[in-house]
Amino acid sequence: MFGFFKKKDDKNRKSVETVEEITLSEEAKAELLKKIADGKALVNNDSEKSDEDLAKSYEQMGLWYAELNEVDTAITNLEMSLDKKLSMGAGYKKLMSLYNAKRAEAARNKDNDAIDYYMAKMDEMRNIAKKLTLSK
Repeated sequence: MFGFFKKKDDKNRKSVETVEEITLSEEAKAELLKKIADGKALVNNDSEKSDEDLAKSYEQMGLWYAELNEVDTAITNLEMSLDKKLSMGAGYKKLMSLYNAKRAEAARNKDNDAIDYYMAKMDEMRNIAKKLTLSK
């Protein structure tokens, strides 16, 4: 009647490995690459920008790289954003999810060093969150 001791069907279980990647059209990829190139030029040419403006630029470029599934470049840009100015915006959330994805990948590959590395990175992110919420 209630099915407490019955096995669940495989089709009802959600598998971690069935994550579907969103594929972008060629036009969308080209548009994102153009935005990234413009962002790089803006960051490199404008030496009088404040750290807050640079942080926003790096954060936006990191988010665009993440959309293109260029994870390592996205992580680098998002880390540079947090180096310039700590914030808990969309970049923070995306960086945390990218670290978690890298940690999960390392766990599937049984790479203990990478697991420890990304767990430490996630701890740093949590400390940033504590610092920002306690200082407000």
